[in-house]
Formats: sequence, C-alpha cells, structure tokens
Amino acid sequence: MKHLIAPSVLAANYKNLEKDFEMINGSEADWYHVDVMDGKFVPNISFGQFIIRQMKEMAQKPLDVHLMIVEPEKYIEQFREAGADVITVHYEACPHLHRTIQQIHATGAKAGVALNPHTPVSVLEDIIEELDLVCLMSVNPGFGGQKFIYQTVPKVQKLKDMITSRNTKTLIEIDGGVGLQNAEALLKAGANVLVAGSSIFKSEHPLETISRMKSISGMEV
Repeated sequence: MKHLIAPSVLAANYKNLEKDFEMINGSEADWYHVDVMDGKFVPNISFGQFIIRQMKEMAQKPLDVHLMIVEPEKYIEQFREAGADVITVHYEACPHLHRTIQQIHATGAKAGVALNPHTPVSVLEDIIEELDLVCLMSVNPGFGGQKFIYQTVPKVQKLKDMITSRNTKTLIEIDGGVGLQNAEALLKAGANVLVAGSSIFKSEHPLETISRMKSISGMEV
C-alpha cells in the first residue's frame, strides 16, 4: 500500500467548499485533513462539530480530524459523532494522554498524537504501541501557508526507528508546508501520510498536483 495524501481543508475555498470537496472526491487523495483550532492552544480559530458534520455529508473519503485544542478529552465523542474517522490530539495538551487515546479508541475512531516542532519523538516511547498515527508538525501550528521546518526530516527518521523497533503499524503523518519540493525526502525518511493544504488548493492544477504527490516513491505503508 502506497503512502496516503490528505488535503488540508483549512486551505480550501470556503465560498465554494462543495466544489473543492467534489474535486478531492474525484482525486487520488486518500483522506481529508481537518484542523480544529480553539484560539487557546493555537492563536487561531477554525471550525467545530457542526461544520465537520456538513463536511462528512460531502466527503466520500475518511475525515482525519486534528484537534489543536485544550482539554480535547471533553469533545472526543462529539467529534466522532460529527463524522471523524481519525482523531488526533496534541501531546502538549493532554496531561493524561494514555487515557485520552483509550477514549478515542472506545468511540471506534483511529487514534493519533500530534507533536509540535519543539517536542522530541522520545516522549512517545511509552505509548507508541497504542497509536494508529503520529502527526509531526513541520510548522508551528495555528496557520496555513507557513514555511516547512527541515529539522522535521531527521525527526521522521527517529520516529520511524522507534516504530520499527517496537514492530507497530503506527503511521507517520507530516503536517505543515508539505509540497512537491519536500515530499520525496519525507517519504524516504519514513513518512506515510502527507498533509498538504496550500500546495494543493492553491495549485493551478490541483488534481495533477495530488497525482504527482501520490506517485512519488517512498516507503510502503
């Protein structure tokens, strides 16, 4: 199975969101990546359960919901009911991370943990077997269109080594500044899921961009 492409709807055209969803539905992309921001954990506010419920009605592919919020454990069930297929919480926002991961799994969703750029992958050593996905932030979370942090590439390699040594099937997702210019390096380092926002939705030929990103050689999922 090849790597997955998850267009980030944060970069979509909200004046005509249905059109962008139709485009992704007909593309080679695999997931929709949905960033939920609360204005507290990150300095921005995006959308909540009601909008995600509308997205679920338009989407023909899984919703990968990334909770950039404080106290995410209060809202896990609500986001699952709204249509989230994958729910990712931030390590930095979860004082009881293992319990929160169990809570996500109890809803039937896949469970992920996101790490901010400054957080080392070593913090996941005691929980990696429980995770379906680790999302490495390759920009500072909160806004789209930021410059990619290249220190993410060796960070991917360290995480891949941990996953391999524990013999888990945890996916490595990269979120922030991802495009054709760095996709190959990330995939060769061990990434499995590429979140791409501006590089897809701002492209003159988004379907072609997705296809090219999907065709890049890398490690198999």
